[in-house]
Amino acid sequence: MDGFDRNRLVQLADRVPDEAIPAATRYLEYLADRGDPFVRHLFEAPEEEEDLSEAGQRLLGEAYDDIDAGRLCGKDELKRELGL
Repeated sequence: MDGFDRNRLVQLADRVPDEAIPAATRYLEYLADRGDPFVRHLFEAPEEEEDLSEAGQRLLGEAYDDIDAGRLCGKDELKRELGL
């Protein structure tokens, strides 16, 4: 593959700046998940265009308002709330 092998990938990973590690990790996870047949099926599934009910639209609007206002919780807080 003309210079494209796992050793080259490791060399590049060692050169990624600390602040870019989260983005690089997410991208590699994305690429790795694309190899999973189930995940690939989900990616290839056609989008459904279904109208939201009024309640659904209201809840979605509330969610976007929460995001805009910074009312978010991290995964650790969510795990605590769910007792996990």
